[in-house]
Amino acid sequence: MAPNDPFRYIIVFLYVTEAGSFTLAAERLGMSKSGVAKSIARLENSLGVRLFNRTTRRLSLTDEGKAYSQGCSRILSDIQDMQAEISTRKITPSGRLRVDLPVVFGKRWVLPILFKVMNDYPTLELDISLNDRRVDLIDDGIDLAIRIGALDESATLVAKSLGIQKAVVCASPSYLKKYGSPNIIDDLHNHLCINFGNNNQNLPWKFFDKNNKKHNIKVPGVISLNNSEAILDAALNGYGIAMLADWLVYNQLQSGQLIKLLPDIKTQGFPIHAIWPKNKLLSSKVRVVIDALSDSFIPLAPWEVTDNE
Repeated sequence: MAPNDPFRYIIVFLYVTEAGSFTLAAERLGMSKSGVAKSIARLENSLGVRLFNRTTRRLSLTDEGKAYSQGCSRILSDIQDMQAEISTRKITPSGRLRVDLPVVFGKRWVLPILFKVMNDYPTLELDISLNDRRVDLIDDGIDLAIRIGALDESATLVAKSLGIQKAVVCASPSYLKKYGSPNIIDDLHNHLCINFGNNNQNLPWKFFDKNNKKHNIKVPGVISLNNSEAILDAALNGYGIAMLADWLVYNQLQSGQLIKLLPDIKTQGFPIHAIWPKNKLLSSKVRVVIDALSDSFIPLAPWEVTDNE
């Protein structure tokens, strides 16, 4: 480190702040007392403020010194965290990793990624739970979870965006041959639709107009189901028009088993996140999974609907 390196003076300043004296700071740094005093003087000159109140009996921080100390301590802590984080990248991921996934999305899109991670790191053990109930990561000891939809604000969790789930209105060729295709939203009222819901409580279909105003539309339902895979099966069998997640119907749209309807009308999207408990140091086993998910979903998820559908 160069003699006039300002970072050197900051380190000396933090040692003096912690020790409360030039003499003790000099001992801890292996410097002379005069060398410490000169470093502080040069730092004060470069800043144009006094950092310490000095008397023959005591040394105390000025208001500017307190503010500078807090800022420098934060920066130094961030640097130390970064060094530790980089060091963990060299550690081979191993041990048990508890992961919580939404059932259908997890099975179709996340499990294949996790299995590949396991193949790449044989010492890693995965404990995977599949359910649509939002568990408490801290209370249930979950290391990593995937969430679809709005997140609750929490100071104890970290979130990484993996993309947006978009809703697709679709139907089978056999249904469209028999009943025709809707051209506008209002046409849905003259069609057979497959609703998501139960106990006579069906969820409305949500669309956005050209002014980005949301409209909740209750469509006539010939079937109500409380499972998205069951709705997909009903749509494939020609029982009606369905609104389903793009990642769920991607393969069927590509193969022509389903046809996308109302393509120019915007539907509601839901964010997809990976979340994990906030720690100063992210473990290597969590990091490799997050990196694998990011590589698969960012910038475009594999189920991104293309224009040629």
